[in-house]
Amino acid sequence: MCEMSNGNQRVVIVGVGAVAEAIAQSARALPEATLVAGSCRTKQKGEAFAAKHACNWYADTDEMLAKEKPDVAVIASPTGTHLEGLLACCRHNVNVLCEKPLEINMPRVQRMISAARDAGIILGGIFPQRFNAPVRAIFDAARAGRFGRLSVITVAVPWWREDSYYAGSWHGTREIDGGGALINQGSHSVDLLQWIAGATMPELSREENPVEEVFSFTARRAHDEKILESEDTCVATLRFRNGALGQIVSCTSMYPGTHRRLIVSGRDGLAELVEDQIQKWVFRQEKPEDAGVREKFGASTKHAGGSSNPMAFDYTNHQRNLEAFLLAVRERREPQLSAREAAKAVGIIQACYESARIGKAVRVAT
Repeated sequence: MCEMSNGNQRVVIVGVGAVAEAIAQSARALPEATLVAGSCRTKQKGEAFAAKHACNWYADTDEMLAKEKPDVAVIASPTGTHLEGLLACCRHNVNVLCEKPLEINMPRVQRMISAARDAGIILGGIFPQRFNAPVRAIFDAARAGRFGRLSVITVAVPWWREDSYYAGSWHGTREIDGGGALINQGSHSVDLLQWIAGATMPELSREENPVEEVFSFTARRAHDEKILESEDTCVATLRFRNGALGQIVSCTSMYPGTHRRLIVSGRDGLAELVEDQIQKWVFRQEKPEDAGVREKFGASTKHAGGSSNPMAFDYTNHQRNLEAFLLAVRERREPQLSAREAAKAVGIIQACYESARIGKAVRVAT
């Protein structure tokens, strides 16, 4: 693994697009991090980012890595360019935290994981919802076996995007985005679904995906094919390795968009999350702390998340995600949200797309 510089960890951002704002604010809020630079090809955007965040801008990522000698690079460029960013970091011996999803398909993800291993750098993923306190409460309940024999896990991303979001953009392109509403907007929820389900299956190895097979339909319902190449609507059913079932609904076709939902249920309990609000928290065996969970996380959701505005989210969970990765780098160990863990969502998404293409159930690669 690469050597860390003394003092605060020097952080750079590869690709200063929309999500880079969350990363920049997160880095600047952490006392153990110093945001030193960002890279992008557009001079006006790069200079504006550098001025706003008191850091440097480079048009070339390799030049930035060579001159700034960072401890960590956060890759926030379009999905289909993550591999190239990772390879640049490997050349310069820089640890990498990569935005969701890791890449557009599993072969490119595997190339990332292999290259990072061969270079001796740490590679982690960004799925900020794992660091959201009410989500963590549900995960902990699943890991403790409170749902009993798992029955169903469902996630819904009933969102909307205007035509202007797609027109002339990499969003929704197969080459750069890897697909449409499922891989882009839905990937956060796909990760939560497999992560929480996996917590109920201690018998699985760390490498095994808890989803066994999927059957999926995709459609383009609200955007013209001249604007959007891929799907704006996806519905998938899943079978988990322990026999439980699941469902994914991921859309950018549902005007005007509404809150994300997560339901986890089993023989002994049910939890329902709407954005940041736990609307249902009921278990066969009530515990003293359950009333506190309902009180703490049962308040009304005060924002619409990304239901219609891609940037309408709180940066707090990004900050926690970055903080956890920086700690792993300091301790020279694999992060909890490792590349192999982040890759599981890509495996499920790729299987969903293949199922929609051939009209049959598809097994998820492990």
